[in-house]
Amino acid sequence: MIYELLYILKSKTFLWSMLVINALGTAYGYYWYGWQLEETEPIFLLFVPDSPTASLFFCFVLIAFLLGKNWPLLETLAAVTLFKYGIWAVVMNIMVMQVTGVLSPIAIMLIVSHFGMAIEGLLYSPFYKIKGWHLIFVAVWTLHNDVIDYVFGQMPRYSMLNEFTSEIGYFTFWLSIASLLIVYLLTIRNSQYKMNIR
Repeated sequence: MIYELLYILKSKTFLWSMLVINALGTAYGYYWYGWQLEETEPIFLLFVPDSPTASLFFCFVLIAFLLGKNWPLLETLAAVTLFKYGIWAVVMNIMVMQVTGVLSPIAIMLIVSHFGMAIEGLLYSPFYKIKGWHLIFVAVWTLHNDVIDYVFGQMPRYSMLNEFTSEIGYFTFWLSIASLLIVYLLTIRNSQYKMNIR
């Protein structure tokens, strides 16, 4: 069963399908952040659109796989940030529902799509060629992004959750740690189970 799943994941047809889905999701994500990006100082622009940037990293990973190659740093960036921001968005939209008492169709779409983000990056972990220094670099990137978000106020804006900003920041920090640990366990710790994408 596992080998059948891995065969499907590495097939060209499936990889192309994933690339198209993620490219469309990335484009929509940047569009969704458009109004916030217009109000963002240039120095912070790179750190505001978290989810679409995560899926953009994964697009490059998929392109590498289609070429029969591995780009480990991008694999690490994609795996960690897809899981982190996928889970983060699911939790935030559930919190919005609890505060407002409304679960809109857009919220449902965001929950489903971001949960898919969290899972897809981990599904491809048997094919990643991640090493320790890649994870250290991404740990610095990820935790630095948390500082930008919650010290400099560049987090995605959910106005109805403003009173919970401190708690969300604390949750986000530990979600970053959990994301890094999960990717470590699935890649570096289990490196003996690696498979080639070719």
